[in-house]
Amino acid sequence: QVQLVESGGGLVQAGGSLRLSCVVSERTFRNYRMGWFRQAPGKEREFVALISTSGGITVYADSVKGRFTISRDNAEKTVSLQMNSLKPEDTAVYYCYGRESGVDYWGQGTQVTVSS
Repeated sequence: QVQLVESGGGLVQAGGSLRLSCVVSERTFRNYRMGWFRQAPGKEREFVALISTSGGITVYADSVKGRFTISRDNAEKTVSLQMNSLKPEDTAVYYCYGRESGVDYWGQGTQVTVSS
């Protein structure tokens, strides 16, 4: 069973930075497209960022473009999200996402809270 385990969430002041990491328990990690989604209280889960299997292609939501950076290390089976210039509206539970052979996988989520 594929497991995605996030870490790195926490409380930070507006303007600060956090780095989220997600470790995947799958030896074929390099075949997985990976990404991050988030869900704020009372809102639907929304797309944040996506990275291709090789890491050569990245896509970002307009709301985080220029502030967040997604990256991956296929040797370490890890995907990361560097979040800079955080805003209170970035407060949400952040979920690691993986897709391979038409199947979606999700982590359990990690809370990010940005205080004003």
